[in-house]
Order: sequence, then structure tokens, then C-alpha cells
Amino acid sequence: MRARALGLLVGYVADLLLGDPARFHPVAGFGRVAARAETASYADSRLRGVAHTTALVGLGLAVGAGAQRTARHRPLLEATLVAATTWTVLGGRSLAREAAAVHELLGADDLPGARSRLTHLVGRDTSGLDESEVSRAVVESVAENTADAVVAPLIWGATAGIPGLLAYRAANTLDAMVGHHSARYERFGWASARLDDLLNLPAARLTGLLGVVASPGRRAEARQVWRRDAAGHPSPNAGIPEAVFAGSLGIRLGGRNRYADRPEERARLGDGRAPGSGDIARAAALARRVGHEAAVVCCVAALVRRGARGG
Repeated sequence: MRARALGLLVGYVADLLLGDPARFHPVAGFGRVAARAETASYADSRLRGVAHTTALVGLGLAVGAGAQRTARHRPLLEATLVAATTWTVLGGRSLAREAAAVHELLGADDLPGARSRLTHLVGRDTSGLDESEVSRAVVESVAENTADAVVAPLIWGATAGIPGLLAYRAANTLDAMVGHHSARYERFGWASARLDDLLNLPAARLTGLLGVVASPGRRAEARQVWRRDAAGHPSPNAGIPEAVFAGSLGIRLGGRNRYADRPEERARLGDGRAPGSGDIARAAALARRVGHEAAVVCCVAALVRRGARGG
């Protein structure tokens, strides 16, 4: 497990420094495979959605298991493969880049540009948002995706190695593609959405805990908002990091979101002021601290797991 811990750490640092691979991104390739599979398997049916999800997540699991078997008893190769896989499945640098791009556009008084760029981060309708609502959307996305795109892959990499990394990323990608409420995907995407919820249960809670730890001077407020408000969020996971970020930053999140076919009223998270553009950078800094903490915790967990198994 020393090789696994080293690979996770190197992959995390690679994502921090380099971001996503510029060309031939494996996740993008998986998305293309999933889109082609959907054309063959789609029906307005939960059963078809279960089959679609099982086949594609199973593909990620099988590829990961094959890579891990190849590296068995070869620590340098295992560390290299874990590092490369971790780098490709993490999304921390890309998340920070997109948040910074919206922040820069708001700073240049380019609200239409900020609304347009925000669509890279959220699925809601951004066309009528003012500066505060754009800022709220970015902070909420940074909070939720710190759990989904940083902490969760590290957890599954620490506990299940390369198969865990690839299966988690497959499930998370499918959720982004089909796991949302719409006339087309309400039933077909149900399995992908529920599997993603299940796999993110530990990450959301660890993100909340690490967010509290990473908030000196605001820890009591972050804990309070988590305990009081997180359960009001419609997601079993997203409410936790969003509530902790709201308490840590002293702002108020939640409210009315409009999607393509419906409005949605979200519970309020926190007691503070409405978010402003300056809170985007503060949220990104908090997310970076949480990511650093998660990398340390998960590397230590991989080492402890090795010790518990007697080497």
C-alpha cells in the first residue's frame, strides 16, 4: 500500500500543477463511449438505466482491475499507474480554473460573459442571474465539486486502488450525463444518480469535516450551519459541503434556481450576507485547503490499511 499512497500523492500534486490532460483525456473518451452506448440502450425505463449504468461502471472496474493485476508485486509500476489514474480522475485544478474565470469576468464588469462561463460549472439557467446570484452559483459548485471531484476520488483510490478510481469516475461521469431530472432522463438516469449518491456519501461527510478544520476562526459557525441546514438540501450529499462553506465564509447560500424545464427552491444555508464576487476566491482557497487535507488523510489511510493487513 506504500505504492498506492505514493501514487495518490503524486497524482494529486500533478492535478494541482497541471490540471487535466490537454489531449486524449481518458474521461472524455469514456464520455464518448457512454454517449454511443446510450444511443443503443436508451429507453424511458429504470431497468434499461440500471443495465446502462452497470455495464459502463463495470467497464471502468474491469479496466482498473486489469491494470492493478498487471502491477501486482511491482511497486514502482503500481505507484506510476495509481499516480496517472489519480491525475486523470481528479478535477480540482479545472474547478479552480473555471471559478477564477467567472471571477475575472465579474471583476471586469462583464456580467453576460460571467453568465456564459458559469454554464461550464452548473446546469441551472444562468441567463437572468445578477452578480450575487452568479457568485452564489460558483461558490455552491466549488463546494459540491470539491467533494465530488477531489475528495471522493481520493477516498476510493485509497480504499480500492485503480479499480476504485476508475469505477468512481465512471459513475460520476454517468451521473453528469444522465442522472438529472428531465423528461428524457427521469427514469433512465435514476440508477446513475442513485449510484453516484451512494458513492459520494463518505466524501461529502469527510469534506464537511475537513472544511470545518480548514476554517480557523469560523469553525463553530461552519459546524452550526452544517448541523442545522444541510439536511434541507435536496441532495443527501451536496448540502453538507455547501452548508460548511456557507458557515465558513459567513455567507448565505441556497434560494431559487431555474433549470431548463422547471424552477427549484433550495433551502437557505447559513445566516450571512448574500455572496459577492470576492467570495469566489475565498471559496476556492477553502477548497484548496480541503483538498490538501484530504490528500494527506487518504494517503495515511492507504498506509494504515496496509499495516492492518500485515504488510
